[in-house]
Amino acid sequence: MDCSLVAAWLKKIFGDHPIPQYEVNPRTTEILHHLSERNRVRDRDVCLVVEDLKQKASEYESEAKYLQDLLMESVNFSPANLSSTGSRYLNALVDSSVALETKDTSLASFIPAVNDLTSNLFRTKSKSEEIKIELEKLEKNLTATLVLEKCLQEDVKKAELHLSIERAKVDNRRQNVDFLKAKSEEFRFGIKAAEEQLSARGMDASLSHQSLVVLSEKLARLKQQTIPLKKKLESYLDLMPNPSLAQVKIEEAKRELDSIEAELTRRVDMMEL
Repeated sequence: MDCSLVAAWLKKIFGDHPIPQYEVNPRTTEILHHLSERNRVRDRDVCLVVEDLKQKASEYESEAKYLQDLLMESVNFSPANLSSTGSRYLNALVDSSVALETKDTSLASFIPAVNDLTSNLFRTKSKSEEIKIELEKLEKNLTATLVLEKCLQEDVKKAELHLSIERAKVDNRRQNVDFLKAKSEEFRFGIKAAEEQLSARGMDASLSHQSLVVLSEKLARLKQQTIPLKKKLESYLDLMPNPSLAQVKIEEAKRELDSIEAELTRRVDMMEL
């Protein structure tokens, strides 16, 4: 691969303008060489096309001159002798022949060309109607799609609003749970410290918070158990009792109940200290 050929090609392309700077290496040289070859082939093809067009133009000029000379010899007629109206008609005839791409301006050439043009016109109209119907369908589908999109957007907005509300609720609940956990931990340490302090002062273990809770539950169960006894006692009150024996039983029950309540009160008061 000759770098001088590439440089010569670049100089030919840019002419008097400076050649842009580029990195000279085997890769760039190969690319530029490939481009120069393609450019050379394209220039050769363009030259061939130009030569062909020149040859056809020369042939058309020769044929036009021959026809003009033939017309002058046969009827002594020249386009220069036409009136302005005749010239317009002749130009319109030529333009129509060019537009219809006929080989000449004879009626035998114009009629098939006009028929083909008419057929193409009908096909175009038919195709236009089909496209129009298809466009109407697309417009309906587009309208339905836009309505659906609007509904979906509103649903999304509602869902986002609901989600934000629920997220706020969840955050609030999480904060409440964290607060309650912290308070529970604080109370647990406080109870433990209080129990340790009371234990250091020589408090009976039976007066601890847990023991009092158990005692309270036991008292509640005892109260529940006394309910049927009270009802039973009330049924006996309707009878003729032995006054002295009944008085003894009542006093015993009162003393037992007062003893339990006094013990519970004492233990609660000690916890408050």
